[in-house]
Amino acid sequence: MGLMRSRFPQDLLSQDPGPGGQGRGPVGAPGAGERDGSGRGMPSYLDGQLLVAMPGMADERFSRSVIYLCAHSAEGAMGIIVNKPAADLNMPDLLVQLDIIGEDDAIRLPSRIGHMPVLMGGPVEASRGFVLHSPDFHIDQSTLLIDDGICLTATIEILRAIAAGKGPASAVLALGYAGWQAGQLESEIQANGWLHCPADPELIFNTALETKYDRALRGIGIEPAMLSMTAGHA
Repeated sequence: MGLMRSRFPQDLLSQDPGPGGQGRGPVGAPGAGERDGSGRGMPSYLDGQLLVAMPGMADERFSRSVIYLCAHSAEGAMGIIVNKPAADLNMPDLLVQLDIIGEDDAIRLPSRIGHMPVLMGGPVEASRGFVLHSPDFHIDQSTLLIDDGICLTATIEILRAIAAGKGPASAVLALGYAGWQAGQLESEIQANGWLHCPADPELIFNTALETKYDRALRGIGIEPAMLSMTAGHA
């Protein structure tokens, strides 16, 4: 894929969605867990939750997608697809391409690192890397705690730490992200494009990508085979 070191972000969330972003604009800062007026503790925004594509999803790029929402506010939303592998790229190859390790070192990586998923995180800025990881690893001014069990770091230092065996206990690397303009995600949910539910770190970090969609549906209480094309949203 010809990844270059300079293509990795030095900030957490880019304000320029760049090409390939399906016409979606800049994402907002993470929502602060705002509540509705009822006082029931229902979140107005869905950062830290999963989006699960309905069977009738019109955009093929998001068919059967499970997306972890890293940021959602009145300004828009940003999320990472957690169940689709990046084509023809694995973690050892990526570390070699970024000059973090040499080719000879790639075969000596611990199995846990060698099998760490490299995901197709979304169509926006598909050459940029975002690492979702457990909260046992932190880089000052670079790591964003999204929820109790999940953080986001988007600087190359986390890949160096992973290669050296000093990174987080659980992590997935995604290339690119999905973004929505203000009000767009809400409209897609209302149009039955997405289900949403609380995120499960075990599902996000699991390496069995092909089962995540069905597992996410079952976590909502829906049997995939019975899901209607016109099912409502959670």
